Amino acid sequence: MKKVLIALDYDVSAQKVAEEGYSLAKVLGAEITLLHVVTDPVYYTLVQHVTVMGFSGLTEIGEEIPKDTPELKALSLKFLNKSKLHLNDNSIQTLVKEGDCATAILESALEIKADLVIMGSHSRNELNRKMPDSITKKILTDAKCPVLIIPTKENASR
Repeated sequence: MKKVLIALDYDVSAQKVAEEGYSLAKVLGAEITLLHVVTDPVYYTLVQHVTVMGFSGLTEIGEEIPKDTPELKALSLKFLNKSKLHLNDNSIQTLVKEGDCATAILESALEIKADLVIMGSHSRNELNRKMPDSITKKILTDAKCPVLIIPTKENASR
């Protein structure tokens, strides 16, 4: 394994995905790229949103940022840089994409020639426990390389 893509969403579970993905990639001696896909601008401006790896979604703007603005991409890059700082490794690459999460993850994996994609899967209700969410399902179905899914629900054991 030469290259690992770690997809992070803006959720408290991102820390677990980043840390476990990073540990595995280091054991494999692989280059690491952290990816964040810009989706819903409200995730970056909610007052009650949790702080993740030193990054908070609160902005100075104080209002919802349109999805296609440079500010939102800059905020996403700040999130990835805080994640990189949290992992204490300056060799980590970062990548911000926009659009459909599954498509962006799959395209990014091809773009960087990833040998492994690492991501989390949220299990928020009974139905999701029986069937992976649509993003996870699409990636598992369409990926050209192996995919490691890290369970991220609160009571998932290590």
